[in-house]
Amino acid sequence: MKKKFNITLIIFAFIFVIDQVVKYGFVNFDWDVEGPIMSLQLAYNYGVAFSMFAFLAEYLKYIQLLILAGATIYLLKNKDVFNDYYIAIALIYAGGLSNILDRFTYGAVVDYFYWHYGFEFAIFNLADVIINLGVAIVIFIQIKKAREEKKQKELSS
Repeated sequence: MKKKFNITLIIFAFIFVIDQVVKYGFVNFDWDVEGPIMSLQLAYNYGVAFSMFAFLAEYLKYIQLLILAGATIYLLKNKDVFNDYYIAIALIYAGGLSNILDRFTYGAVVDYFYWHYGFEFAIFNLADVIINLGVAIVIFIQIKKAREEKKQKELSS
């Protein structure tokens, strides 16, 4: 358990720092680059995904911190969940806390990836990608466990 916790901290710290450094660069050094498929363009997101709930902009950071606190309490009470999903948890927490820090530091989440080839997509950031990767890992593990349970039931029948 301690080894998994240490791995979680290392993954968390690495991703969190990289994401914050990149965001700092976009905010302070004009790293915008125009590309034919995707551009790097600074944007501030006052809401959540696709700017939903932007009307809650000032309160979102506190709402998100409460959700994260609830998730942490859940994980402390359900150590087996942490044990099974520690890598995904590290990714989700790193991306989530980095975006929350943006809200305190810049007043909004700093976004910069802008897909515009064939269709226009929402502007997003590395933390968003990392959060989605963490969720994909959770789904993958869930599917794998469900298949294993199904196989065990078939063998015991």
